[in-house]
Amino acid sequence: MDGSGYPRGLVGDEILADARLLAVADVVEAMMSHRHYRPSRGLEQALAEIEQGRGRLYDPVPVDACLRLFREEGFRLT
Repeated sequence: MDGSGYPRGLVGDEILADARLLAVADVVEAMMSHRHYRPSRGLEQALAEIEQGRGRLYDPVPVDACLRLFREEGFRLT
């Protein structure tokens, strides 16, 4: 959201909404997935990352939806 991780320094609404949503999903999936060079960091660490970056790195709307799904609705990835 602040342009620090996006090509051409795009910020906020200059970044497509789909890309802002996918950024949140990608971070959560990547942190939860086991990689050959590191174990899964787990759901709570992934949620803490997006929560900490909410509004600065990640769009608040998909962050809030993701947090609500996992923390309030009990959604689980298998």
